[in-house]
Amino acid sequence: MLKQMLIVAALLPAPAVAGAFSPPEGCTTYLTVQSRQCRVSNHYTCSADPAGDKWRADFDQQGPFFLSRINHEAEWIESYDLGDGVVRQTLDADPVDPASFSELLSSGTDTFQFNLSRDNGERTRVNGFDTLTGRSVTIDGVTLKETQFEFTETDQTGVVLRQSRGREYIHPEMRMFFSGPSEWRGPDGDFLPTDGSPVEFMFPGEPGFEATEPLFDCDPLMTRAVPSQKDSSHDHL
Repeated sequence: MLKQMLIVAALLPAPAVAGAFSPPEGCTTYLTVQSRQCRVSNHYTCSADPAGDKWRADFDQQGPFFLSRINHEAEWIESYDLGDGVVRQTLDADPVDPASFSELLSSGTDTFQFNLSRDNGERTRVNGFDTLTGRSVTIDGVTLKETQFEFTETDQTGVVLRQSRGREYIHPEMRMFFSGPSEWRGPDGDFLPTDGSPVEFMFPGEPGFEATEPLFDCDPLMTRAVPSQKDSSHDHL
């Protein structure tokens, strides 16, 4: 656990100024997104990473709670749940059907099937698809393409652990996913609505860039948010 904490500390140092995100050494923040459900995300790239890799640090009212990395194809490569004890999750090598942002853009639909491993010993399988709906939306001056998605995550014996379906948004040039209105299968088997859609986009030099205080749908008494397993930009799995 100490090793995990040291890794995360290197990836996500404490803000240099209260309320201001400071990326790790050798990294540069390029986008801050204020979303519904009381979340603000800072997106950054690091010079030591392979070309096309992107990191995202999610904050709620109590501070950072999720850290993740995707590659040029928006595959879930690595993530850290920063709740009670750090849990690292990684994409297993040689997926049966890797997620492909390029395929989604070129054909309008992308299927995926891959395995994930967590350092607490859990291993799961994920199957699903993304497809373009043909509609576009503009949020805070940023034009995004709408997608429809569905996915199921099971354990190694086939027991369903998580299911979700709904809409998301993509930015073709940034090669990123953003959350939209969706449904998650609850413990009783019913699908429950959720919506973590982006509300504001801040680029370098704009007010609110590198903020760590969420602005929307926040409750002064709310407890720490539990990150959804497929939220903004496909890498909360």
